[in-house]
Amino acid sequence: MRNRGSAVLLRENKIALIKRIREGSTYYVFPGGGMEEGETPEQATKREVYEELGVQINIIRYIASLHYHGVQHYFLAEITEGEFGTGIGEEFTDLDRNRGIYKPMWVEANHLSSIDVRPKEMAEKVTNMLK
Repeated sequence: MRNRGSAVLLRENKIALIKRIREGSTYYVFPGGGMEEGETPEQATKREVYEELGVQINIIRYIASLHYHGVQHYFLAEITEGEFGTGIGEEFTDLDRNRGIYKPMWVEANHLSSIDVRPKEMAEKVTNMLK
């Protein structure tokens, strides 16, 4: 269990998610990852989004914190530069890592309730936020 920082990125009624295929299971997560020693949730979110998506972000506001394999902090953010999908984190470059497939993608906001987004509570919160 590790505390994490994650971003909710919106574009034209779509949400940025990472599609995970691992051990026969397909699910989606918000971009982000574990906080390193001395990092704030905001710093971890910016670093992880760059590693996973290849983009720099500006955090607009705090959305929520959830307890899901540690404390996960979520922030509404916007892309300020970079090319979506060009992440260089170890999940994309270390082929011996054997942790499944990571695929950054834009998902229609109205599809969040019909796919396995983890944690589910955050998908519900984002869906309600967009109403």
